[in-house]
Amino acid sequence: MSKIRLQKFLSERGIDSRRNCAEIIKKGLITVNGVITTEPGFHVDPDDDSICFQGKHVSKTKEKKRTIALYKPRGYICSTSDKDGKTVYELIKDIPERLLPVGRLDKDSEGLLLMSNDGDLINRLTHPRYEHEKTYEVTVSGTVDNKIIDLLQSRLLIDGYRIQPAKVKFLRQIPDSNRTLLEFRLKEGRNRQIRKMCELANLNIHRLIRKKTGNVSLTGLKPGKWREINVH
Repeated sequence: MSKIRLQKFLSERGIDSRRNCAEIIKKGLITVNGVITTEPGFHVDPDDDSICFQGKHVSKTKEKKRTIALYKPRGYICSTSDKDGKTVYELIKDIPERLLPVGRLDKDSEGLLLMSNDGDLINRLTHPRYEHEKTYEVTVSGTVDNKIIDLLQSRLLIDGYRIQPAKVKFLRQIPDSNRTLLEFRLKEGRNRQIRKMCELANLNIHRLIRKKTGNVSLTGLKPGKWREINVH
């Protein structure tokens, strides 16, 4: 077999997205024939070279590409380990492939989480330049007027970074409670971005659900359940 870039090889074996594989290589976590390699562009022969990630051999054959839509319940984290055992991997034990989260949802949030072993797809859905829109429904305390909506749609300063404007819409006042349901549509997804936006607007979040990523929606899924999808 002809040689390919190490970064591409790892991505095709489901290690991570190409972008993240480059960082893994730079950190010295990959060996090729027993030698640490820190150049993502280093060329390897998938048939002849012995490639290890953190001491474990990486399969020479490509994994079957697989992508699922999971309804992540509240209280579950997106990493592989948690002292309470409540990770999203507990929900997909019957899937043999090593799937990675496409983006993140924090422990207190719920809703649509895409998971895949297709590194190119993960990169395409998470890299800011592709601007894939994500839609959330957020329940907050109190009433929300146009002034607050305008603030939420402005280029707020979060963690020293001026975010891109979000689209925020009033959906409804929730009956028999002093709460409001809002829709947020973002084309970037910084760490806990909506929570930090609401904090700047003095809004207390009671529930945060991701409803849609690109053209994939949560419709038909119940908490903890998943379905196979094709994303183009």
